[in-house]
Amino acid sequence: QVQLVESGGGLVQPGGSLRLSCAASEMIFSNNHMAWYRQGPGKEREWVATIFSGGSTTYANSVKGRFTIARDNAKNSMSLQMNSLKPEDTAVYYCNQFPLRSDYWGRGTQVTVSS
Repeated sequence: QVQLVESGGGLVQPGGSLRLSCAASEMIFSNNHMAWYRQGPGKEREWVATIFSGGSTTYANSVKGRFTIARDNAKNSMSLQMNSLKPEDTAVYYCNQFPLRSDYWGRGTQVTVSS
């Protein structure tokens, strides 16, 4: 079964933190590179961060130093720790493979950064 389930979003004040989680089916996750993407209001979907199957990571410049991506291969899951959040981080966040698979999308989780 093809499945991606994102969770952990919410409303947070600027400067705050959130931790997002992604649960994936083994077919999607196992031995694949995974990534977080986001789509802000009125914006196109953009790439946020990638964690390669071997564990190395890479980040968009806009989140580098503030976000940390991690994976748990035993649980077919990954996370995104987001610190020092800014209003421009407001978006629906999605997990997917990297490169993304257009036929593999979950419902996403809403992150709103506002005072």
